[in-house]
Amino acid sequence: MLLFRLLLPLAVFISFLSPTLAATFDSDNYHIDMGNFNVTSGRKTSTNYELTDTVGQTSPGQYNSTGYIVKAGFQYINTIIPFTFTISDLSINLGTLSSGSFSDQTNTLTVSAGGSGGYQVLAQEIHPLRYNSNDLPDTTCDDNTCTEVLCRPWTQTDKYGFGLNAAGNDVNTTSGKFADSTYYCQFADNELAEAAQAVMARTSPTNSSTATITYRANPHPLQTAGSYETAISFTAVPKY
Repeated sequence: MLLFRLLLPLAVFISFLSPTLAATFDSDNYHIDMGNFNVTSGRKTSTNYELTDTVGQTSPGQYNSTGYIVKAGFQYINTIIPFTFTISDLSINLGTLSSGSFSDQTNTLTVSAGGSGGYQVLAQEIHPLRYNSNDLPDTTCDDNTCTEVLCRPWTQTDKYGFGLNAAGNDVNTTSGKFADSTYYCQFADNELAEAAQAVMARTSPTNSSTATITYRANPHPLQTAGSYETAISFTAVPKY
């Protein structure tokens, strides 16, 4: 009998471009923010709608150069949906494990993202499940081919290791990813410099997207007994 414990500290990183400063103009009679001349702009409301707009902007479009991006004349970033990311349970206890028997535990990721580009959530382990110098290796699934980027069926209890399945909104269900509840991947391993992998992603706004992450462990009969731990980082990135 082996006792395993999996700890999941939450890590949320939100990346933005470096801030840029726009010009303002002042006199005794006026104050203009950001040097923007247009036909009309601002926030309009009525009983049935709310509208923000910019009409008649000079030279609208996206302009790129080394060190900056300017998006002029369009409502690129204004949104009524704030970016939020929550994890239902930050500590997963896999309990006492027996070789040849799967132990599955779950938690739920929830994302709201109002940016026009959507979002993605990346996952990565700091190292495999570990007790002192003993590791429970990441799973290679039934056919010994799955990796952090390739998911494969894992249903045979004589295949050992640790892995994850994802199911729900915005989870990639194409072949080689989380096609159904039997498909598992390894966690990307930070110690091996493996890049964090997306468990949720979309390219449009969402009020609330959820995904259930299943953590599965199955120790080899010769695995050293002990309290095994790792930490999983989930990084949520909004896109505008």
